[in-house]
Amino acid sequence: MNALAADAGSLSLLQILLLALVQGITEFLPISSSAHLILLPQLFGWPDQGLAMDVAVHVGTLAAVLWYFRRELKPLTRATLRAPLDWRQYGRLDAHARLGIGVAIATIPVGLAGLLLHDTIATHLRAPLVIAAATIGFGLLLGLADRLGRGGRSEFDIGWGSMLLIGAAQALALIPGTSRSGITITAGLLLGMHAPGAARFSFLLAIPVIVLAGAFEALDLVETGLGTSATPLLLAAAVSALSAYLCMSLFVRLAEAIGMLPFVAYRLALGALLIIVFT
Repeated sequence: MNALAADAGSLSLLQILLLALVQGITEFLPISSSAHLILLPQLFGWPDQGLAMDVAVHVGTLAAVLWYFRRELKPLTRATLRAPLDWRQYGRLDAHARLGIGVAIATIPVGLAGLLLHDTIATHLRAPLVIAAATIGFGLLLGLADRLGRGGRSEFDIGWGSMLLIGAAQALALIPGTSRSGITITAGLLLGMHAPGAARFSFLLAIPVIVLAGAFEALDLVETGLGTSATPLLLAAAVSALSAYLCMSLFVRLAEAIGMLPFVAYRLALGALLIIVFT
């Protein structure tokens, strides 16, 4: 945590609410949470929110995506755990087992990249202009995928090879400004998925990624100490959870109705604002 980092207890109620709201909304929209979280403190002159707040909002977004898939996770988990037995008995897997195994396979690239490149990314790629360039560049790629790549396949219709490619694309989200949801949806569209299916698969991929990222941050937090009371952290977790859940529910409908172009336009405007603010 750098010298400008604050513990959560030093943040005002407004700061806690806005930071948690921004994190909850931007975690699952294809608009880059890192771009927003670097811009917001700069615009208002706030210190960095600190590690404890980061963990709290990750807990909130994890709770939101688990609740969003509350009906699907039980059959998905059960089928995935039974997959070895089913394969030996019947020589085939059902759709839930294939999807569950595919999510695990797709998480491997980002897990390896995070372990190998975390320090390099944190040191060299968190500059505001790098984030601005990634926000604009990957936004344009999302627009191209939306225009050229839409197909009719859902998350249950793609093979493990396609899931691995989407997972490899997800590793690019370690570059701040890329947007984890944005790059996975882009890859899904280019591989023939329809927009709601690409969005839902992106949400499913978020579960292991948030768990891994939250565990990594939690280990650092154990070493440095909590440093604040639990009340602002619980508030931040609750706000991020509620905003993330509402955002996911609305986004799937919007993705089907209007596509990705409004989000592309927003990314271009956001990237331009970052360039103006930081040059």
